Amino acid sequence: MLRWIVLLVITLVVFDALQPWLRRIGLGRLPGDLQFRFAGRERVLPIGSAVLLSVIGWIIGKLV
Repeated sequence: MLRWIVLLVITLVVFDALQPWLRRIGLGRLPGDLQFRFAGRERVLPIGSAVLLSVIGWIIGKLV
């Protein structure tokens, strides 16, 4: 279980660092992505973007 928590934290840190670049290409602003302010910073829960990327990954996996 500790591995999953570490993986989740690393994923969130990487996504937070890539957020400005991802917004330029349209991810993070799809319907289903939640945005809110907390402790003076804007936080994003990219649920819609994660679903889209999962579907794209699934399609690529099926084609290969």
